Amino acid sequence: MQPVTLQDARQLSIYAQGFYNLPRKSAEKVDVKQNITHLGALQIDTINIVARAPYFSLWSRLGDYDPDWLNQLLAEQSVFEFWAHAACFIPIEDFGLHRRIQIEQWPHPWHQRWYDDYKTEFDAVLNHVKENGAVKSSDFKRTDGKKGGTWWDWKIEKRALEYWFAAGELMISKRVNFQRVYDLRERVLPQWKDSDAPDLESVYRSLVLKSIAAMGLALPGWIADYFRLSKKTVLSTLKQLIDEKCLLELKVEGWDESAWALPEVWEDYQALLRQTPDPRCTTILSPFDSLIWDRARTKKLFNFDFTIECYLPAAKRKYGYFLLPILHDAKLIARMDAKSHRADKKFEVKSLHFEPWVAADHNLAQNLVSTLSNCAVWHKSPELFIEKCDPPEFLVTLQQQIAKRE
Repeated sequence: MQPVTLQDARQLSIYAQGFYNLPRKSAEKVDVKQNITHLGALQIDTINIVARAPYFSLWSRLGDYDPDWLNQLLAEQSVFEFWAHAACFIPIEDFGLHRRIQIEQWPHPWHQRWYDDYKTEFDAVLNHVKENGAVKSSDFKRTDGKKGGTWWDWKIEKRALEYWFAAGELMISKRVNFQRVYDLRERVLPQWKDSDAPDLESVYRSLVLKSIAAMGLALPGWIADYFRLSKKTVLSTLKQLIDEKCLLELKVEGWDESAWALPEVWEDYQALLRQTPDPRCTTILSPFDSLIWDRARTKKLFNFDFTIECYLPAAKRKYGYFLLPILHDAKLIARMDAKSHRADKKFEVKSLHFEPWVAADHNLAQNLVSTLSNCAVWHKSPELFIEKCDPPEFLVTLQQQIAKRE
């Protein structure tokens, strides 16, 4: 058993998630693929108050990069889309793992109800793709007079496309202006055979190991959430890995339960510590970033309570609409409500709320304004302005730093 401090646990976590240091070189397309491979899954979300979740999560780790590289990787079948933690981009090398789960778990009861209600229409959409090639949802005109746009009010053809995508009959061949382009699995991956998918026991073993590696360390209750796996099967797989001495047991100060890490990840982290004892990274997180997927894990590691408040009624929001946590040197120090006004080339921080223990000093202001400015430039809305700050006296210091950069 390896005793570790809470700070070590935090640093191991941010190391595994790619946040220990700022990038030392300009990003390249290969870095996008390497990040997705390292994380195992990159969550997709459609909200575009700032950059959409997958593009933003990559910026958080890479800094300035071309978002179209992710689209190119999808079109090249270097990554694929699948329901994992949620809708995610996943490295193509892991396709067999997720395809086996798809085969074993299909159909979900609510998908089955969809099909039972609209069998004729769903079959017609699949036949249309077979006969006419790849399609977007927008290729089908809505005929019921509704505007739609939300998942519970999809037109029938959109539901059909999503049904066959969830079933694995269709895949996403590419995206055009972020719209999914659906095509038959055999046309997207013509060499794939379902007989190549590993058995379910091997799949769980691989995904449990990938989850722990991506998190850096994990309590048993955290693991299933990463890829949304069966909790019972995950605990059984974890016990087997522990019995086989495949994992390193970590005793974190103040935690009653042991955490687990991959020995090679721990050794790599220790090697990094010898070179760079202290993390130096200030960045902004998407609310859908894998570092903070699990709110219980976020609370345990960082003592940071986080809620995606855009899903709450306005009256129940405490901090704002679209909140972005701020990571500074292995600590979650603040959250901000931001919006990119692309047409006006302005990046608006509506409010910035620091944790009570944060020392809001000159050095932090420099780091934070530099990060916010880089984020604004990458969004092609380079004029940064901050409207409100808590503590309010720190707003003047931040505005002075913004003025120095103009």
